[in-house]
Amino acid sequence: MNQELLRIVDGIARDKNIDAETVFEDLEAAMLSAIRKANPTVEDISVHMDRQTGEITALVAGQQMAIRQLGRIAAQTAKQVMIQRIREAERDSIYEEYLQRKGEIVTGKTVRWEGGSLIVDLGRTEACLPRSEQIPGESHGTDERIRAMVLDVREDPGTVRIILSRTHPDFIRAMFELEVPEVAEKIIEIKVLAREAGYRTKAAVNSLDSKVDAVGACVGIRGSRIKSIVEELGGEKIDIVRWNDSSKILIGNSLKPAEVAEIALCFELGRATVVVTDDQLSLAIGKRGQNVRLAARLTNWDIDILTPTEFNAGLDNLEKALREVEGVDSTIVDQIIAMGMVNVLDVEEVGCEPLIKELQMSAELAGKIGEHCAEAARRIAEEQAKAKADAEAAAASAAAEARAEKPAAAEAESPEPTAASETGEEPTAQDEPAGPEAEAGAQEPIASDEAPGEQPGTADKTPKADQTEQPTEQDQTEDTEPPDAAGADEQADSPDQAQGESPQERNGEQT
Repeated sequence: MNQELLRIVDGIARDKNIDAETVFEDLEAAMLSAIRKANPTVEDISVHMDRQTGEITALVAGQQMAIRQLGRIAAQTAKQVMIQRIREAERDSIYEEYLQRKGEIVTGKTVRWEGGSLIVDLGRTEACLPRSEQIPGESHGTDERIRAMVLDVREDPGTVRIILSRTHPDFIRAMFELEVPEVAEKIIEIKVLAREAGYRTKAAVNSLDSKVDAVGACVGIRGSRIKSIVEELGGEKIDIVRWNDSSKILIGNSLKPAEVAEIALCFELGRATVVVTDDQLSLAIGKRGQNVRLAARLTNWDIDILTPTEFNAGLDNLEKALREVEGVDSTIVDQIIAMGMVNVLDVEEVGCEPLIKELQMSAELAGKIGEHCAEAARRIAEEQAKAKADAEAAAASAAAEARAEKPAAAEAESPEPTAASETGEEPTAQDEPAGPEAEAGAQEPIASDEAPGEQPGTADKTPKADQTEQPTEQDQTEDTEPPDAAGADEQADSPDQAQGESPQERNGEQT
């Protein structure tokens, strides 16, 4: 019995990852609660379990008591206390374990979705992958293996809440430590990371060993190492950038694959003006500004991308504005440009203090330069706004002219109208040939035009125009009449004809 108890204690400690001494203490507390339940009036109660033999000693008021003497209710109390205390010890163990694993990658199995959050089974406990920490565009089914980084561990009442992440930049760092041994051994250092989860990541790496190429080691032979990371991220692009202590070189490397022509740094504004050729402009900016945005995060510089034309125009405006200030010569102009200020807006934003401190300039001259550059910046802004408004007006006028030309072109292509269509009137019966069809239409009015004395349905008995009956004697007589007279009779006998209805249309209604 005692040896079996010791084996049970060892099994619980191993399965729950808690100390065996904690399990012994929990058992002692559970038996003490059971004895108190059975003896509520006794205060002097003690329970001890031998760690080597497993023998239990219980003293009640100084006298030894056998645990087997406890009843069913006391045993149930001991069971509940033991389960509760072991569960609390397990929760503390889980909290300590995952608190130490914070920032590491864990592998689990997806269990279910709860309000947009994915619940992942880690074995001993469950973790939560919130929607905000999921890579956009990814979808996960149940019972699917997934990797994620332990982002945070919180101890809520009654449970331990573990937050996972797949969008954090450190997730990329941890993936490199798994896939690249040099990173895990600290031979290659990932200096900084910039990431837009699901789209693109830039990582600046540096080698502490001159014999090891940092970029080549991270990429691997034929891209084998980087390929496995990209597949884990669902096809997210990863740019490996070579680290350099020089800000200019680092900015140029971070904007790869675009080729940079010139870089001007303004330390006072924390701004880098990068000049690229026209054919490299879209490549440097990237899709929706993604490349330059990640480069700015990676280098911690505010990066402006300009073409040579824009850069030279800004320098010309700055030099023109500075030379208009009394006391400014070519040396001062060159010094201001060397400070990284490449247009009048930069001088306005920097202010007078850096000019006085760095260039040993008088406060009066620095104030004049600042005021003059501010005035020039306002003037240039007004000119640009006016040019933009003129361009928009010209575009609107051209669009209006194009819309006006379309109906005129359509009218020119249409056939010339007849005399009747020019007056806006429908052709009368006089314009139609007075053949048998017209005569039949004149003699037999439609049902709506019947005379008061006629029986209804007379119009239905009228012969159709396509019937090949011989004309009657009356028809032959009417054929000998002049066409004008026939047309006059049709107008008199048919009110619909006067309203513009043609004989063929009326015969169609009769049919």
